[in-house]
Amino acid sequence: MNRVDVREAVTRAHHEEWARVVAALTKRFGDLDIAEEAAAEAFATALERWPADGVPPNPGAWLTTTATRKAIDRIRREHKRDDKHKEAQTVYDNTPPEPLGAIDDDRLRLIFTCCHPALAMEARVALTLRMLGGLTVPEIARAFLVRETTLEQRITRAKAKIKAARVPYRVPAADDLPARVSGVLAVLYLVFNEGYLATGPDTDPVRHDLTAEAIRLTRLIRALLPEDGEVAGLLALMLLTEARRPARVSASGELVTLDEQDRGAWDKALIAEGHRLVRERLAAAAAGVAPGRYQILAAINAVHTSARDIRDTDWSQVVALYDQLVHLDSSPIVALNRAIAVAELDGPEVALAAVDRLEDKLAGYHAYHATRADLLRRLGQSQQSRAAYDKAIELAGNTAQTANLTRRRDQLR
Repeated sequence: MNRVDVREAVTRAHHEEWARVVAALTKRFGDLDIAEEAAAEAFATALERWPADGVPPNPGAWLTTTATRKAIDRIRREHKRDDKHKEAQTVYDNTPPEPLGAIDDDRLRLIFTCCHPALAMEARVALTLRMLGGLTVPEIARAFLVRETTLEQRITRAKAKIKAARVPYRVPAADDLPARVSGVLAVLYLVFNEGYLATGPDTDPVRHDLTAEAIRLTRLIRALLPEDGEVAGLLALMLLTEARRPARVSASGELVTLDEQDRGAWDKALIAEGHRLVRERLAAAAAGVAPGRYQILAAINAVHTSARDIRDTDWSQVVALYDQLVHLDSSPIVALNRAIAVAELDGPEVALAAVDRLEDKLAGYHAYHATRADLLRRLGQSQQSRAAYDKAIELAGNTAQTANLTRRRDQLR
């Protein structure tokens, strides 16, 4: 096997096995630093060994075993003055297993550890994206619109706090779950978004491994909290978004926006499941249970996936749903998405005025400039539209986005 094939195999294994390896090591050694570093060393060793030895039949098991040995070697070096009994305890792990909870999954344990309320919300999200999703610091920094050094410090402090506070590595007890789940949902949503449109310039534009993992873990949490409306809402949102993935990137590698997608390629089974969940939450809302952020976003996506053509979209309903969402989430991203819907209902001039008011908050966000470019194009202001496209291209996160924006820019007269 040549080195290119091996690198592809290691990359695939990283996407599929990183979370499993880190979670297994965290469970055994109780230290996120050791788990992360040993996992990274195992993947580096795979790049060295697999060209000669071949890709093992079970890459995950090979990587976990190798990472475990790396972790033990590190612990031995750091504790070389300790007695032989401690060393033996490290090598031969005879600790009795903890009682199984409602769902026993090492990765689910890991995400609740990373999302512990002792950490700031930003730290929970960043740490989980790193430890569970295996995203690099630059990728996470782009998702947060923060500097890489800031993000690195955030992750380092979070791991140190978990270690100092002896945060337990387990799924919370049933009584504690409702208070803990909102932070987990925020993390899973960002993991899903990173998979649906990866921010890294050298990554696949759509990473099905991450979207599938986010959906899988959300399903597990729904099994734990079947009556939680926001869990159901997030699952519906993910399913309705994932349903469009087959039409998301063209054969040439260009991002395909909603208005240009082949709706016949959408996954009908995922849409049906997502719509069923949305109807369940609408029934709850009719009974007086106010919907949360994810339920409203799922309802917006239900409107989009119900339309046979972009021209059939009920934009008045979309705007009305965004009006509800603004009361729960007044972020500039929500305001930007609302303006996009307003453009279809009230025209691009009204929408552009709303978008321009967001400049001071979204100047570093590519979608802000892409939205302005499209609105300016529709208003016939080609020169200003071209400048906005240029800025969006400069800030775009991957080649699929860049290809789409470049084509739209080059179509200007």
